[in-house]
Amino acid sequence: MPKVYNWQINREMDYPFEGHRPRRQAAAVFDTNKCIACQTCTMACKTTWTSGKGQEYMFWNNVETKPWGSYPLAWDVRVLEMLGPQAWEDGVYRGKTIFEAAPTGERALGYLPEDLDYAYPNRGEDETNVPVTEERFYLRLPHDAWFFYLPRICNHCTYPACLASCPRTAIYKRPEDGIVLLDQQRCRGYRECVKNCPFKKVFYNHTTRVSEKCVLCFPAVERGIQPRCMRNCIGKIRTFGFISTPDRARPDNPVDFLVHVRKVALPLLPQLGLEANVYYIPPVHVGNLRFLQMLFGPGVEGAIAAYRRAMEGKDEELRGVLLLAVSTDRIVHRFRVARGQVYGYDERGEEVVRVPLREPTMVRPAYDPQHRAYRYNVT
Repeated sequence: MPKVYNWQINREMDYPFEGHRPRRQAAAVFDTNKCIACQTCTMACKTTWTSGKGQEYMFWNNVETKPWGSYPLAWDVRVLEMLGPQAWEDGVYRGKTIFEAAPTGERALGYLPEDLDYAYPNRGEDETNVPVTEERFYLRLPHDAWFFYLPRICNHCTYPACLASCPRTAIYKRPEDGIVLLDQQRCRGYRECVKNCPFKKVFYNHTTRVSEKCVLCFPAVERGIQPRCMRNCIGKIRTFGFISTPDRARPDNPVDFLVHVRKVALPLLPQLGLEANVYYIPPVHVGNLRFLQMLFGPGVEGAIAAYRRAMEGKDEELRGVLLLAVSTDRIVHRFRVARGQVYGYDERGEEVVRVPLREPTMVRPAYDPQHRAYRYNVT
């Protein structure tokens, strides 16, 4: 099997095809500290792409509650359990990836979810409707009093397992932006992509009998506009753009800055070996550091420290980049911070957005003498 270099695990690994990176790679950063699981992103995607027959259970974008939420059911627990020991040593992953752990005759390690695994999208994840007992929920007391929301879409991986496993070569990665698409004319519904995508972001349509997946709103991206799930995020947690490899990182590129310069954004489950292109700013309030390291890799402590530093007002550049998130529908390719504001520029270098680092506060007196009226209800 050919060798490719995966910078997220800091070593070469096996992959069924020769390494061939796109001319540029679309990527996103999600700030988990700001996600409130309102599911606006989920519904924005659902009403745009998956409202047809056979798509009822499809959520190309979903938000699940960690540590116990998942869609389909237990996708992450099952994949990690199959993968076996996952050890990091000085930033290098020493365990096996899903390609290196593939059974004989398979191209990747995976499993095919059952229909019932898709029956509970975010159902009851945030509520207690039965008595909470230690035995029923495997709790330990005192229990960890934390949870956080994890929004998920297709990661448009640099080394996609769906692409690698398709016997029809119906899945391809666009050279112009790295978006992974599925050719439904070539697909025969074998579901190898569903089985081997560890994130379970390829879905089988039982009506059309072919697979479907997130297209990252490529018609919008081609026009310099962010995907729909990104620009509808009311929590403004999402930064969309293009990422470089670490050796070519540009400090004025918002995504490069978050991932490579400040290293505040980390990939989801990098040990799987896919070089996923959706990154997460880990939650700062979670008491279980080992859980976060399992989810986002060994850079968690540094990422949390960098984020805290920005929130304390000690890193205006990082604060500025975070304020640019969902501040415009346009894709921001460059940014700069100056005179108390952060400026965003499109691919041609034209300014598309300007945001103050600190919102001005206006305090108005309770009584307006000009209009002889109180501004508050005094009755």
